[in-house]
Amino acid sequence: MTTGQDPRPPHLDLRFVALVAAGGAVGTGIREALALAWPAAPTGFPLTVFLINVVGAFALGLLLEGLRRRGADEGRRRILRLALGTGVLGGFTTYSSLATDVALRLGPATATALEYAAASILLGFIASVAGIALASALHRRSAEGRGASSGRSAG
Repeated sequence: MTTGQDPRPPHLDLRFVALVAAGGAVGTGIREALALAWPAAPTGFPLTVFLINVVGAFALGLLLEGLRRRGADEGRRRILRLALGTGVLGGFTTYSSLATDVALRLGPATATALEYAAASILLGFIASVAGIALASALHRRSAEGRGASSGRSAG
């Protein structure tokens, strides 16, 4: 599934579209299972969807930074980005549910709705930055380990 000689952009390549669709089905299934297992009260804080979005933001930051540090968006890295990032994590996170939950709570639980919206945006941002930072640290540690092991073998 590499695009070496194929000039088509990824969104026009049906193989990539199928990867995103399959990943999205998996991510959506996981999210729905979690939301059904731990539903939110109609006027309560929707903790399950909140946690899903924060965890998804962290995982996406970790994945995309990790892939970026390993090289160009091609071949296996592109497949992983599309299948796991756009597909699984795109289906797992649910900012449309965030918007719906906020809108439904504005009348009966306005304070909860506004807290939920603000916390989701702020903690989602912090989680994605933390994922990026972790991927960077792991990459540096891996690079230092490769440098130390190659230095030892030369001496």
